[in-house]
Amino acid sequence: MAGIPVFAGAVVAAFAIQWVAFVPAYRLRSERFFDLVGSLTFLSVTWALFYLASTQDRRAWLLAGMVTLWALRLGAFLVARIRREGTDQRFDPLKERFSAFLMVWTLQGLWVSVTAGAAWAAIGAESPAPLGAWAGAGVVVWAFGLVWEAVADEQKRRFRKDPDNEGRFIQSGLWRWSRHPNYFGEILVWAGVALTAAGALRGWALLTLTSPLFVAVLLTRISGIPILDRRAEERWGNDPEYRKYRDHTPAVIPWRP
Repeated sequence: MAGIPVFAGAVVAAFAIQWVAFVPAYRLRSERFFDLVGSLTFLSVTWALFYLASTQDRRAWLLAGMVTLWALRLGAFLVARIRREGTDQRFDPLKERFSAFLMVWTLQGLWVSVTAGAAWAAIGAESPAPLGAWAGAGVVVWAFGLVWEAVADEQKRRFRKDPDNEGRFIQSGLWRWSRHPNYFGEILVWAGVALTAAGALRGWALLTLTSPLFVAVLLTRISGIPILDRRAEERWGNDPEYRKYRDHTPAVIPWRP
């Protein structure tokens, strides 16, 4: 059961950070720094684990760097969005209720821990393993996913910024190929991390390789697509152009239009 104490400490820290941040968030009835705390949790716990691990091999450096670049990119994007829009409507029915708002922050701790699980387990592994072909493939998948997600987010940001697009839905760029191309990139990012981490995982740590599956289920079945598609139906469900786009465009995995 080598490596469990260090990994468990990382998980406890991830939850503890959310609970500490919840206190001022609830007092202010604000979700404005929710995404910032999530990104900082990925960064702080990953690097704390890195420096507390018994070894810092090339795989650990690589994984810590991969998590860091992703967290900085997505964190900056989400923080800029909340500053620009001022609020996140998903939290409106929750932030006035103590238990509901606390649960949201607790679930963020779960999201961070499971999503980063493979990286954390590999960084904390006591027996370093040489990098191999799987790790190389993982870096390629991760890089492709990171770029794909960043491009999709930027395309949507520019689309929304244009006054001529007020009240319209995006169906250009990567959004021609799937209705949620940013989520496709996100899933690839964590699939790449898992592939890179796999060579260092043994025993119980192999369970952390389910992290990309967790991300995929979360985005496609729970908190991502179901909510966004429901809002889209409310806004454009009677629009023939939207119905055509919805019916002929894949939800996540891109395909030629």
